[in-house]
Amino acid sequence: MPITPQRLALTAATATAVFAALALTAGSGRAQPRTDLVVGMQLEPPHLDPTAGAAGAIKEVTYANLFEPLLRVDGDGRLVPGLAERWSVSEDGLTYRFSLRPHAKFHDGTTADSADVKFTLDRARAADSVNAQKAYFAPIATVETPDPQTVVVTLSRPDGLFLFHMASGDAVIVAPESAATNKQKPVGTGPFRFERWVAGDRVVLARNPDYDGPAPRIDRVSFRFISDPAAQVAALKAGDVDAFTLFSTYEALPEFRNDPAFAVTVGTTEGETILSTNNARKPFDDVRVRRAMAHAIDRGTLIEGVLYGNGVAIGSHFPPHRQGYVDLTGMYPYDPAKARALLAEAGYPNGFDTTLALPPPPYARRGGELVAAMLAEVGIRARIEPMEWAAWLEKVFKGKDYDLTMIAHTEPLDIDIYARPDYYFNYRSARFTALNDELNRTQDQARRDALYGEEQRVLAEDAVNGFLFMLPSVTVQKAGLTGLWVNRPVQANDVTAAAWK
Repeated sequence: MPITPQRLALTAATATAVFAALALTAGSGRAQPRTDLVVGMQLEPPHLDPTAGAAGAIKEVTYANLFEPLLRVDGDGRLVPGLAERWSVSEDGLTYRFSLRPHAKFHDGTTADSADVKFTLDRARAADSVNAQKAYFAPIATVETPDPQTVVVTLSRPDGLFLFHMASGDAVIVAPESAATNKQKPVGTGPFRFERWVAGDRVVLARNPDYDGPAPRIDRVSFRFISDPAAQVAALKAGDVDAFTLFSTYEALPEFRNDPAFAVTVGTTEGETILSTNNARKPFDDVRVRRAMAHAIDRGTLIEGVLYGNGVAIGSHFPPHRQGYVDLTGMYPYDPAKARALLAEAGYPNGFDTTLALPPPPYARRGGELVAAMLAEVGIRARIEPMEWAAWLEKVFKGKDYDLTMIAHTEPLDIDIYARPDYYFNYRSARFTALNDELNRTQDQARRDALYGEEQRVLAEDAVNGFLFMLPSVTVQKAGLTGLWVNRPVQANDVTAAAWK
């Protein structure tokens, strides 16, 4: 068939229309928001069972995303429904009744019901429990299951933090069918399910199509583990990660703040960063030595040198943004002369030698070097011992084989750890324990706040640890990403509300 001018014009018009349609389709494709997300983290979790490990990285991956407790803590620190959609507390504070979501299922398809809650709570409080926060479950006397959607927990004594503890990552609900393998193949009830773990690189979660609650707007999230600070910056700039939480390369923040392709948020955490001290080991069993160290540390210089000013000093083990906080930062002002005098009084006029174990986080490595230099100025010669995370957990936290270490305690409202006789500080105080016992029995918030204040003062007076600063929650993320937490009221990278504009 000959190509006439009319046919040529028609063909050109058709081609133009086709190309326009393709362009429109392509444009529409570009306009569609992404449904994947890559979140950078510094530490790789040792496993993925939050009910069987102390490492915060476990909960940062799994909390609210993969596993759910009975209640959940949201980004503002409020208690909201988790696996339980409703709950009530008896007037005497001893009986808690939880009503579970009727259509909740585990990722393997099995029903999540009251029997699973009973299994979880009984397992956590058993004699052979490996739960890092076993003390949370100690007040439980009985767990009853009158029907599949109802759980009744009776306590042996009032516990003013029981609901808060039941909203922690250590209290997520697991099933007897999968509990033994949750470390490597976690099975929860959350809006995301486990897809794969590439050791040394990433954990990938995929949206759970059978979730009975609000569906996430992200189909797949990868948690990438990048320990090197320079590599973290490079990964953000290259687009290999969309957000980096608990970002600690603070010197790079001005560059990201000045780049419209990124957004930087700075919020609060529960991370009291302390110079942890083995109170049972000489010479640290002498309060004068511990007070000398407190006077030897310039917290202002430490915050500038480690956090580039993105931190708040503390004088005890309690966050300034919490109700009940007492400002005790003036109890031990920076005073090297006073520190040397206290050391001489304690029998160490020439100081002494010690070791300072430092886990991997930059705030610990960088901060530990500064602390060691400050201690050296008053005669305390601290040999730095860098440690990988697993070794730190085994030797320092579990084995209590250390002199000094520097770490952020990121569990919320965890001042009660000082009442635990087997905790790694090796601290014993009948006065503090009595206050903590009364706090556990007290429901009135005003009285609870007063007791928190008294506890803070006891810890400061005893100089149990070197109380340094609150770890900030810094996130660097791509512009257009929404729904990530600004503050970090619990250890979590909750991506259930994450979305792209």
